Amino acid sequence: MARNPPPPRPTAAELDLLRLLWRLGPSTVKQVHEARLRERPDATYATVLRLLQVMHGKGLLKRDESQRSHVYAAAQARGPLQTRLLDELIHKAFAGSGKDLVMAALRGGRVSDAEREEIQRFLEESRDD
Repeated sequence: MARNPPPPRPTAAELDLLRLLWRLGPSTVKQVHEARLRERPDATYATVLRLLQVMHGKGLLKRDESQRSHVYAAAQARGPLQTRLLDELIHKAFAGSGKDLVMAALRGGRVSDAEREEIQRFLEESRDD
């Protein structure tokens, strides 16, 4: 039985647009461009359009062509894609050790005090399960 290949890994720029689309929901190029301008004032409409078209071609986005303005949406939910990217990172950068990933994040100053407290609560709650 043939398995479907996993969707392609998005580039950093594609991941930025995916984050926007996950937040906005299905959107026109104009809507994505306007949202992108809030984060990157130098983003051009043409660049956003081209990137959305490339992402659609790669299977990262779905496109509804039933209206004059095409509507783009993420082809995959945020959680599964993040999990797949995290699994790849753990495998490649941390020799498969989730503990090493967490320890690197905690040691590297990338986790705020509030995030540490949330992590601590999660660990305590999961111990009770």
